[in-house]
Amino acid sequence: MSGELKRLQGLIGHHFRDVRLLEQALTHRSFGQPNNERLEFLGDSIVNCVIALALYARYDSLSEGEMSRLRATLVRQEGLHRVALELDLGNALRLGEGEMKSGGFRRPSILADALEAVFAAVFLDAGFDAAREVIDRLYADSIAALDPANALKDAKTALQEFLQARKVSLPAYATVDVRGEAHAQEFEVCCTVEAFSVSTTGRGPSRRAAEQQAAEYALDILRKK
Repeated sequence: MSGELKRLQGLIGHHFRDVRLLEQALTHRSFGQPNNERLEFLGDSIVNCVIALALYARYDSLSEGEMSRLRATLVRQEGLHRVALELDLGNALRLGEGEMKSGGFRRPSILADALEAVFAAVFLDAGFDAAREVIDRLYADSIAALDPANALKDAKTALQEFLQARKVSLPAYATVDVRGEAHAQEFEVCCTVEAFSVSTTGRGPSRRAAEQQAAEYALDILRKK
């Protein structure tokens, strides 16, 4: 077993009985077969279920719609990408030569998909309770930091309200790059808040998703100023 696989198992808090499941979860389709696409499909449902359970237990006064929006902030690509970065998941991925050269190990969509696949691999290795423990552990800080009043607003709206309250000009968004084939594009968008000399970059499967991520990053910076 490689050092990266041992490191990752220590970080997620689960040691695989069948390490081949973890290897498959970390294998992008560009590397070959078997890859993590089917595991990603399963992991998406598992993480949605676990986060729903966590929110249901924590917030007994929120409506279905409000809990759905909170869950979306945690399990969308941006939320998964953030957790993947904390695990340094990119260093454990198995990518084809082309993806490796183009920086696929840093690409939010690839990292988010691989994390979902890892959750599915834990589930197949040891069952739902084991997967739930891993997801609860990795998301504990994010869930504890949730502020429903702000989280229920999308990032672009929250950033706009933040700037309007300070009577400064609204942010400007510009598409920096569009990568990938038509059915699997990734957009890169820059958000500039000139009044505070803040510029951030977001990535996502659509321009809107990339704008939301860039706005979220900008808001995080401004709140700390």
